[in-house]
Amino acid sequence: MSLLDLLNHLLNFIAPALVVGFLCALTGRAFGRRAAGAPAWWLQGAFNAAAGTVALLGGLVLLGRDGTVAAYAALVIASGTSQWIGSRGWRR
Repeated sequence: MSLLDLLNHLLNFIAPALVVGFLCALTGRAFGRRAAGAPAWWLQGAFNAAAGTVALLGGLVLLGRDGTVAAYAALVIASGTSQWIGSRGWRR
């Protein structure tokens, strides 16, 4: 496997986490109220994407396969929880 193939596989692995994480951050700003001390939308999206990537990695390790429904459910739960915690603000 070449370096370009490896990069392609890694980007395709984390693409769902990036999309869900940044969509959570953007919809959280559009439909929720912003607490004092809440991070910027792009920083909150990065935290959500990181939490989703960890959930996907956990699903890959525990289940032995990529793309399972359980791993995607964990991705949604992790991104939503990260968005909820981040939208409450950092100074509480």
